[in-house]
Amino acid sequence: MIEIQNLTKIYEGKAEKKAVDNISLTIEKGQIFGFLGPNGAGKSTTIKMMVGLLRQTEGSIRFDGIDTLEDPVGTKKLFSYVPDNPDIYEVMTGLDYLNFLADIRGLGKEERKEKIDEYAKLFSMQDDLGGFIKSYSHGMRQKIVLIGALIHEPEFLILDEPMVGLDPKSSYELKEVMRRRADAGKSVFFSTHVLEVAEKVCDKIAIINHGKIIASGTMDELRSLEHEEGGSLEKIFLELTENA
Repeated sequence: MIEIQNLTKIYEGKAEKKAVDNISLTIEKGQIFGFLGPNGAGKSTTIKMMVGLLRQTEGSIRFDGIDTLEDPVGTKKLFSYVPDNPDIYEVMTGLDYLNFLADIRGLGKEERKEKIDEYAKLFSMQDDLGGFIKSYSHGMRQKIVLIGALIHEPEFLILDEPMVGLDPKSSYELKEVMRRRADAGKSVFFSTHVLEVAEKVCDKIAIINHGKIIASGTMDELRSLEHEEGGSLEKIFLELTENA
């Protein structure tokens, strides 16, 4: 379980900006949790605090009861993170990069080979692992980052706009991976602007705007907020964010 309690991030400068404003969320085991919001709403800032790239101003984040500030290494062992921009080591080959991550995660020789082969085949990258990352397209870089995030089978998968740049087949395979992980009792937390994807795959959704959570729940619960029986997530999202 991921527990986010009273999380706040304030950027100080000439004009103080509250990027995330006292939000609380719970992501259960076995759940795909979608995190939606307009540009600049606070999605990436929240995720960066979750994974330790930013330090929160107030509040707490816990993975299976472990506080990210009290035990940052312990929490990082539990999750994998895919950022919204796959900036990775360009002078490595794809295979070198995956072996580097496998070393960090302590994977043995046989286990890493099995997992690298499995996910490289899934994302149609098996013929490209010997090439240098600097030669990869954006979509290929996204896929190699996803493979690196999956090879140690983390308890929690945290994804920031993971489908940007992916071809349709790879997007489909990623959605299938997310579902299988949730069905196996693991958790997926991801942000996306593709509302149709969120509506189809998410067990629960939270919408953030101006740093505040303005709605959270299942699709049926979100529809009840707007009294929209059968209403699409796109329509609900637009109505909620326009009125917030």
